[in-house]
Order: sequence, then C-alpha cells, then structure tokens
Amino acid sequence: MPPTFARLGVPESICRALEERGITQPFDIQAAAMADAMAGHDICGRAPTGSGKTLAFGIPLVANTVRARPHRPTALVLAPTRELADQIMTELRSFAGGVRVAVVYGGVGYGRQIESLRRGVDILVACPGRLEDLIEQGVVSLGAVDAVVIDEADRMADMGFVPAVRRLLDQTSPDRQTMLFSATLDGDVASLTRDYQHHPVRCEVGEETPNVVAADHVFWNVARAERIGVTADAIAASGSAIVFCRTRHGCDRLARQLGRTGIATAAIHGGRSQNQRTRALGEFAAGRVQALIATDVAARGIHVERVAAVIHYDAPEDHKAYLHRSGRTARAGEGGVVVSLVPPEQARELGRMQRQLDIRQPITEVDMAAITRLGRPANSEPAAVAEDSNPPGRESQPRRGAEPSGARRQSRSRRNGRPPQSGSRASGQPSRSRSRNRSRNRNRRPPAKSAA
Repeated sequence: MPPTFARLGVPESICRALEERGITQPFDIQAAAMADAMAGHDICGRAPTGSGKTLAFGIPLVANTVRARPHRPTALVLAPTRELADQIMTELRSFAGGVRVAVVYGGVGYGRQIESLRRGVDILVACPGRLEDLIEQGVVSLGAVDAVVIDEADRMADMGFVPAVRRLLDQTSPDRQTMLFSATLDGDVASLTRDYQHHPVRCEVGEETPNVVAADHVFWNVARAERIGVTADAIAASGSAIVFCRTRHGCDRLARQLGRTGIATAAIHGGRSQNQRTRALGEFAAGRVQALIATDVAARGIHVERVAAVIHYDAPEDHKAYLHRSGRTARAGEGGVVVSLVPPEQARELGRMQRQLDIRQPITEVDMAAITRLGRPANSEPAAVAEDSNPPGRESQPRRGAEPSGARRQSRSRRNGRPPQSGSRASGQPSRSRSRNRSRNRNRRPPAKSAA
C-alpha cells in the first residue's frame, strides 16, 4: 500500500489543508524524507527540481516549530533567489495554520520585512544577502533557530553564497536540525554536509541529471536572423514557453520584438525590480502572457505549473546552465519539450555540450510539429498540431519544416485578432488561443499530486 501523509506522521490539520488542495499522496522525496525529518533527524536530500522538496521539508518545519519571540525566529529556510524564497513562503503559508511564516530578500524596501520580524516570525524564509544585512542592523537574531533548511544548495554554490551560508549557520543553535536539499551532492554541497550535519539521513530520488531525462529535447538549425520568427512560431505552437537569453538587454529586446508579432510576453531578469519580476511571473503563471523572456536569473527557483516548452534563444553558458534552464518544463511528471536554436557557427560548441549531457539528438531543420508531437505525458490524449504563424514583417515564403502559408495566415489572424485570455494555469482550464484543442488535451489531468 502506498504511503499517505497520515502514515508518515503528518498532523491531521496539515493533512486536511493538503487535501483541500487536492494533495493526497506524497511524492517520492516526501515519502523518503518525511518520517525522519518529522523525528528531528538531519536530512541530506537529492531530488530533481519540481519533485516536491518544499513539502518534504516544509511539513516537518510547520509541525515541529515552536512559537518565536520578536526578532528571534525558531526555524530558518535559506534560498538562493528571491523568486524561490517567495514561492517557499507561499507554499508554507498554505498549510501553516497559526504558524507565522515570513520572507526577507533584497531588491525591495526594508519596512515590511522589519515590521514582520518585530511582530514575531516562527519560520523565516530568507536569501543570504538580505538576512546578513538585517542581522548587521540588529533587526534579527538567529540564536533561537533550532531547525535550518538549505534549499537548492548546489545553486547556492553556483552563485557564490556558500561563505554566507556558513556564516549564518554558525549563528544558529549548535543543536539544530539541518536539512539540506540539492540536485547534486558533491563539491561545496558535500562540504556543507560534512561540516554542518550530524549523521544525516540520505534521501536520493531520481537521476543525477533529472532535467535531461524528464523532457524531450530538439535542436534546430536556425540562422541568427531567423531566430525571432522561429521563436514566435514555437511559442504559438506550444501555448506557453519560457525563452532564455544571455543578457538583460537581449531579454528586453526580444520581448519587444515578439510583442510586435502579436505574442504576449513578460520579461524577467536581474535588472528588474522585485515587484516587476513578481508581476511578470504572476502574469505568466495566470496565462495572461504566453511567454516569459528570461535571463539565467530565472533558471532556478521558479516553479510554474505546466510550462509546455523551454526555448534556448541564446545558447546557455555551459551544460549546467542548460540543465537549470531546461528544468523549467517537464516538472513533477508533466510533459515538456526543450528547443535549442542553433546558428551554424555554434554547432560545434553545441556538440561538446551534448556529449557532456549525454544527449544524442541530432541538429535538424525547424519542425513545429515536434512541439506538439513531443512533450506530452504518456497517458495524455494526442494533441492537435498547432498551426504555424507568419507575423507581420516577415517573408511569406515557408521555411523548411514549416506548415503551409494558409495555416500561418489563420494562426496570425487568431493571434492578432484576440488577446490572450487569463487563467489557463491558475484555473486548470485552457486559454482561448489558436491551440485550443491542444491546450485542452494537455491540461486534462487529474488534480491529485502537486509539486511543492
């Protein structure tokens, strides 16, 4: 018999809160880590992004955290990015009941964060930089923290946060429970485990490179001058996509260019304020925009349900960046497709990256049908192939692999004649897009388990 949250020792009040959201069966990492975490053991967990790690550590935190005094939280969650910290806070609050949860990170004013700490916070979710800043100001002390979670520890290492994490851990109770979760457990992550965990229970779920095996990957031979048109067509075919660029300027420029073709976009990168980034992410998650145009700041820590496609408009910096970007789709058992646009001069570099990732797909000509043919869960119904599009200002001659021009005209008419509708992901219902039948089939899934 598969485990249930109740069998894992989760309190009845939390079980009820999860059931109200349709969460009735634990995911693998939750089943592996929950009982030991509830018992107060240190946890060293490896699991792919989107596998439910937030509930794996969040439920034990909420169940075991004691009431905190002002300015002295009793539990701490460290996250590498503002977006991830916000999402963890929101997830914990959904079942926390009377447990007080707050978040602190940079890029926004201090006022609300200081006021929350003054009133008292039981579980504090924080990015290392802002937390150290508040400690220096005397606004918060970590001396009462007896439970710490380090989430996305490998990303912490990639971003250079490990020294700050060590300084923060040194200020917490020496008898604390320490739970560490990461996609990989080597290098700096292994040193954190060695120095700050005591006989941790090791829980490993999924492959070491889960983001590669979870999605379908295609590589298209596309000249630089044709990338905008191909990207617009791929977004139209998928219905929802995250498009990655290398620079902030390139990100904003592509968002404007795609907007001229009728694609509703929102940009997210480190040059945007936190309010702008939060608004962009919310509009994308709610279905009010079709594409999120992002730099690598968004490659980790963002969780949006049912992102149909990831598009590498600019080549990733290395194979790790490819993994982090690609992990935004095919999350928690969902289907997804990853599209790389490969200019001829980058084919050799791409080949080296493929060998590092053990991805053997060839570079092919553009094939929009692949977007709907691939990326579906095994139990989903066949999706209708989306029509290709020919936005204004582009030549009407079909590219190799493109569909007939009549289909492109029909798609363009739909895109420019009716703005995107909201709520496709938030409500579980398809948006009124040119790919109506395909989106309906993709979203027709039982609401059982949710990735935290």
